[in-house]
Amino acid sequence: MAKNRRHLKWLTLLRLLVLLLGITALTMAPALILALVLEEKAMVRAFVPVMGTALAAALPVFFTFRRESLNLSHRDGFLLVFLAWVFASLMGAFPYYLSGGSGGTAINMTDAVFESVCGFATTGATTLADVESLPRSLVLWRSMSHWFGGMGIVLLMVALMPLLGVGGFQLIKAETPGPEKEKVTPKITSTAKILWFVYCILTAALTVLFLLGGMPFFDALCHAFTTMASGGVSTKNAGLAYYNSAFIDGTAAVFMLLAGFNFNLYYRLLRGKIKDVLINTEGRAYLFIFITAAGIITFALTPVYGSAGTALRYAAYHAASILSTTGSAIVDYETWPVTAKGVLFCLMFIGGCSGSTAGGVKVIRHVVLWKQAGNELRRSIFPRGVFGVQLNRKVGRRDVIYGAAGFTALYGLVTAALTLIAAASGTDVFSSFSAALSVTGNAGVGFGAIGPSKNYAAFADHLKWIYSFVMIAGRLELWTVFILFTPEFWRR
Repeated sequence: MAKNRRHLKWLTLLRLLVLLLGITALTMAPALILALVLEEKAMVRAFVPVMGTALAAALPVFFTFRRESLNLSHRDGFLLVFLAWVFASLMGAFPYYLSGGSGGTAINMTDAVFESVCGFATTGATTLADVESLPRSLVLWRSMSHWFGGMGIVLLMVALMPLLGVGGFQLIKAETPGPEKEKVTPKITSTAKILWFVYCILTAALTVLFLLGGMPFFDALCHAFTTMASGGVSTKNAGLAYYNSAFIDGTAAVFMLLAGFNFNLYYRLLRGKIKDVLINTEGRAYLFIFITAAGIITFALTPVYGSAGTALRYAAYHAASILSTTGSAIVDYETWPVTAKGVLFCLMFIGGCSGSTAGGVKVIRHVVLWKQAGNELRRSIFPRGVFGVQLNRKVGRRDVIYGAAGFTALYGLVTAALTLIAAASGTDVFSSFSAALSVTGNAGVGFGAIGPSKNYAAFADHLKWIYSFVMIAGRLELWTVFILFTPEFWRR
C-alpha cells in the first residue's frame, strides 16, 4: 500500500512538472505571434517545435488530471520547483540556439542555456554583445522570460490552477525568496493571484511612464518587463543610456526600488493597512540603505560631474540597480572615484527584500544578524540578561536567527567556491569574486571582467554551466537546491 502511494506521488509530481512546462510554452506565445507578424521565419521555426512538444505533452495531462488526495511535502515541493526551473531554462534556450544568433553569428548551446537561465533567474547577465541585431521576437522572449521568472512560473501555476490547492503552499515556500514565507490570504491560490495582480499593475504603470518618457511601445514594454523582474537587460546595446533621459532614469530607479520591496506589503497597502508597512523592519532598513548609499555616492560624484543634480541622478539609479540586483547601468561606474565604487560593491552583498523579485542575501537577514550581533555585545556586559531580536515591533522567532546565519554562511561558501573555480580557470581574482557575487545574488553586472561595459562572453564554457546552476540555486534561495544533494534529505 505504501509502495503504491509512493508511486502515485511520483506520478503526480511528473504530471505537475509536465504542466509547468506547458505553461512555460504558453509564455512563448506572444513572441511567436510577433515572429509571425514580422515574418521572422527563423524564429517561427525556433518557437513552434519547442511549444508544440511541450503542449502536446501537457494538454493530455491537463484534461486527465484529477484532484489527488495527496499533499506535497517539503521534499516534493523542493524537487518539483528545482526541476521546473531547470527544464524551463533548457526549454527556453532553444529559441536562442535556433535563432541564427546576433549579427549572423550563431549562439551555441552553452550560451543559449546561459541566456535562458539568466532570464528565468532574473540575473540580467549576458553573453550577447549586439542585442540590437537580434530578431525582435527573440528580444521579446528574452524580456518575457525575465518577467515570468521574476514572479515565478511556479507561482503562476499555483495562481492559474486551483487543482494545486493540494500542497500548493509547499511550492510557494520552495520558490519564494526570503527567510519567512507567508500567505496574505487563507487560500494559497488567492495569495498567488494577488501577488500576480500587483506585479501586473506595477508593470503596466511602468510601461505607461516609459511611453510618456518618449520610448517606443516595444521598448517600453520590454524595459518594464525586465525592470519589474529585477533583470535589467535592455533592447539597446547601450541600455537605458540610449535615451539620455533624466525622466526615464528616475522612473526606472523608482521602480527598481519598488521591485526590490516585499510584494506582500503592497497587498496590505491596498487593504489600507498602512501601519503594517510603516513599521515593517525590513522595508525601513531597505530604504535607509538606499538613501544612505545614494547620498554618499552623490557626494563623491558631485566634483566629477560638476552638478549635484547630475550626480544624484547617476547615484540614485545605480544604487537602486545594484541594491535591487537589477544590474543595469547608464554610465561606466568603474571610472568613478573609489568611494562611489566602494559603496556599489558593498551593495552587492545586500540585495532586496524578502518576497520581492530581487536576489541577494536579502535585507532582512542582514537586519537579523546585525541585531543579534548587538545582543551578543549586550550579553557580554549583562551575562544574565535575556535579549531577543525584534522585527516589526515583535520579538522574532529564534529559528529565524539560525536560518539567517546558516543561509549567510552557505552564501559565503558558494561565493568563495565560485571565486576559486573561476580563478583556477585563468580569470583574475577580483573579477572572479565579482562574478561569484553577481551570479549567486542574481545581480548580473559587477566589476572587472563583468563591469558595465563588458559581459560573460569571454568566460570558459564550463564556467558558464557552473554559473547557470548557481543562478538557479540563488534564485531559489540556495537551500531549495543544495538540500536535494544531501543523503539525509532522501532518507526521510
